[in-house]
Amino acid sequence: MSAEPNFLDVTILGREYRVACAPEEREALLAAVDLVDNKMREIAQKTKSTIAERVAVMAALNIAHERLAGGAEQSVASPDLKRRIDDMGARLDAVLAPQQQFDL
Repeated sequence: MSAEPNFLDVTILGREYRVACAPEEREALLAAVDLVDNKMREIAQKTKSTIAERVAVMAALNIAHERLAGGAEQSVASPDLKRRIDDMGARLDAVLAPQQQFDL
């Protein structure tokens, strides 16, 4: 195996990224890209947000919660946890609002 990384071009939420990826990890990376892209599209549609950073953070929080809660099919188990995630989203909106004018 070569010490030089291979690269894979992927698209997430309409933006292209080049990531290092060993050939044997290609399928797993593509599955991860599909999961992240789908979650970000779902969040963007639900929140009507076009701020990629906010959507990415909310998607990451949702994916992490799903994994920690025991599986992707589980919804938010605790009303308190859902409230905390919603609060984080509101704080992100407030911080990122000035950047919204630059978002395409």
